[in-house]
Amino acid sequence: MFYAIMATDNADSLSKRLAARPDHLARLQTLQDAGRLLLAGPHPAIDAADPGSAGFSGSLVVAEFASLEQAQAWADADPYVAAGVYQQVTVKPFKRVFPA
Repeated sequence: MFYAIMATDNADSLSKRLAARPDHLARLQTLQDAGRLLLAGPHPAIDAADPGSAGFSGSLVVAEFASLEQAQAWADADPYVAAGVYQQVTVKPFKRVFPA
């Protein structure tokens, strides 16, 4: 089943985000290589594809896991969590409807 991992960043966490980004992306690449990643990306803090120093307000990952518990464990082990980027992370089941 797919799960949506929705994270909210701490204020002024851009430098922490940039430092942890290579490890964060490596984990996402592993999901993609396994065919389990539906989509992933950050939420710019302003209405721009490149928010510059405004940074990001959070992230969204939608990926396939065997259970909610496994999705939560994967989210809890994210390098952004360890680096203090994320203030809050919510994991919910996600039912893909479109595109079919």
